[in-house]
Amino acid sequence: MKAFISVDLEGMPYVVIPGHLNLKGALYDEARKISTRVTLIVAEELNKNGFDEVVIADSHGPMVNLLVDELPEYVEIVRGYPRPISMLSGIEGCDAALFLGYHAKFGTARSTFDHTYSGGTINELKVNGIAVSEFLLNAYTAGDLNVPVILVAGETRLLKDDVTKHAPWAETVALKRSFSRVSARSFSMARIEKELTQCVKRAVGNFRQNQVEPLTAEKPVKISIAFLASHFADVAELSPMINRLDGLHVEYTTSDMIEAYKLFELLVLAASGVSALLEKRR
Repeated sequence: MKAFISVDLEGMPYVVIPGHLNLKGALYDEARKISTRVTLIVAEELNKNGFDEVVIADSHGPMVNLLVDELPEYVEIVRGYPRPISMLSGIEGCDAALFLGYHAKFGTARSTFDHTYSGGTINELKVNGIAVSEFLLNAYTAGDLNVPVILVAGETRLLKDDVTKHAPWAETVALKRSFSRVSARSFSMARIEKELTQCVKRAVGNFRQNQVEPLTAEKPVKISIAFLASHFADVAELSPMINRLDGLHVEYTTSDMIEAYKLFELLVLAASGVSALLEKRR
């Protein structure tokens, strides 16, 4: 069997300030070590429970965060960005998915680093009228490939707001409990490791007993985006597939989630590009 792990950073334990999150951050090395340890705990337990292949998608920011010098033989890692279906690249052909270090969507109160995919460009993303987090966006897309999400580990608000509501079969592990956007409490790594191993065992058991299911979006898929600034919508409107609703809102319809995800990723890249262009003109 083959498992897929998508790894984000904002929902990891102990990660609480911007200096944890970027390549030049003062505490970035600490965050990398934390994220790598959490990921390898999960990968090892999956292997012990019958998954002879594990594909890990390094999925935060530039997507080169995980340390690779101690990867087990049974692991493949996907790194770098941009890439097709972004945080899910490599999921094709996998039997089950696990999401680690995930966080709540933009606008969630008392939740560390709340954002939806791109904190600099996106206010809200809806799939068929449902405001989605990165978890829900990725779970719907995995569902298009008939891959169920069997475990989510991350920030507590995400687990309560989205995971238990939309994927109640998935095991959950709270890696942090937030006080604010930039503060949280987490248990010791020893306790987190114990909980992760127990939950992976349960998740695999649920999978073997057919007690999990792919999360699927109704087709055709309607995507609605609220940008943070009107010039992002100006650029998005250049595509003939995009219907602009007002200064900040656009929408489009696709045949499936894979196509919807790719177009969304393109619009985010375009918005980031115009931000960079305007910055050069200062």
